[in-house]
Amino acid sequence: MPPTPGPAAPGSTAAVIPAAALGVAAVILLVVRDPLLGTAALALGLLGAWWCDATNRSDGLLPDLTAVASGIAILSLSDLAADLSDAGMVRFTLVLSGALLVPYVLVRWVFRRDPVTFPWGGWRWNRAQWSYLIVVIVAGYLILPWYFLSTGVYRNWPAVHAPAEIARLFVGVNAVGIWDELFFICTVFALYRRHFPLWQANLLQAMVFVSFLWELGYQAWGPLLTIPFALVQGAIFQLTKNLAYVITVHLLFDLVVFLVLIHGHNPSWPTIFLI
Repeated sequence: MPPTPGPAAPGSTAAVIPAAALGVAAVILLVVRDPLLGTAALALGLLGAWWCDATNRSDGLLPDLTAVASGIAILSLSDLAADLSDAGMVRFTLVLSGALLVPYVLVRWVFRRDPVTFPWGGWRWNRAQWSYLIVVIVAGYLILPWYFLSTGVYRNWPAVHAPAEIARLFVGVNAVGIWDELFFICTVFALYRRHFPLWQANLLQAMVFVSFLWELGYQAWGPLLTIPFALVQGAIFQLTKNLAYVITVHLLFDLVVFLVLIHGHNPSWPTIFLI
C-alpha cells in the first residue's frame, strides 16, 4: 500500500484550487441545483488534482478528491429536502449510505490507500469537553428557536402531529446528524487533512457540509449558523480524534432542532421555549 501523504504535504498549496472546485461544485449541485454546471466543476476539480499529482505539486490528491467527488455526486442524485414518507426515508437511506460507502470503498479497495477510519474514542472526556456540552445546549436553546421560527424555515420539514410522525422525525433528525459526522468529518475532512493544514481542510469541508444542510432545509440566514458549526466540528475532531464526542455535540443540537420543529408545527402545545 503506498504511503498516504501527511497533512500539509510540501508543495500542496496549488492543490487547494482543485479541492475548492469540489466545494464550488457542491454549492452548484446542492444549492443552485444545476447538474450540468456542477458536474463540470467536479470534472475541473479532478482534472486539476491530476495535474497537481502529475507535476509533483501533490501526492495522491487525485484518488482522495475522486472519493470526495463521488460522495458529492451521489448526494446530488436526489432531492434531499426533508421527507418522512416511507419512500422518502428509503430514498434518504439509499443516497446517504451510498455517499458514505462509495468513497470508503474507493479509498480502501480501489485506490488502495490508507482507509477512511471512524475513531470512536469512547466516553472518557475532560472537564472542558463536558463544559462545552453545556455551552452547546444553552446556545442551541437561545439561538435555534429564534432562527427556525422567525424565518419560518421550520416549514422546510414536514408537519408532524401524530405520535408515529413525531417518532419518524426524531429518528430522521438523529440519523442524519450521525451521518453528517461520518461523512463530512470522518471522510471529507479527514481526506482533506492528508493534503492541507487544518484551516484549509476545515474551510473546504465546510463548503460541502453547509451545501448539504442548505438543501436539507437550513436556509434563509441558516449559513450564518451552519458555517461556524461545520468549522467547530472539524476543529473538535482534529483536537480530540473522538467520533463519540463530535456525534454527541451534533445530537445535542439536533435534539433542540427536533423540539423546535415540534413546537413550530404545533404552536398550541406546551413548550419549553420562550419565543
